[in-house]
Amino acid sequence: MAKLTLFERRRRRVRTALKARAGGRPRLSVHRSGRHMYAQIIDDASGHTVASASTLTKGSKGPGATVAAAAAVGAALAEAAKQAGITAVVFDRGGFLFHGRVKALADAAREGGLEF
Repeated sequence: MAKLTLFERRRRRVRTALKARAGGRPRLSVHRSGRHMYAQIIDDASGHTVASASTLTKGSKGPGATVAAAAAVGAALAEAAKQAGITAVVFDRGGFLFHGRVKALADAAREGGLEF
């Protein structure tokens, strides 16, 4: 087995802790690239994506690598979750640290009505 990177170790540690305390709630998974932000709500029991949003979706404005764009993705995801009937999730930041764009997305999702 190959040696894991620090990012991959963090990602596995976060995911393992989430599974222990998820309580059947869907998972809000975040991915941050150099240019864009992606977020999706995943029902791990069935293995399906319930709602998703990103800076690539139609109607997103401006560059995707800003805190404002991340906040817009969080608000759009909260709206999509409401449409799907989801109010409570667990936040999976992956291996990313909880600051900057990831924090902006989480705060906007909370303001949009998601509980985590």
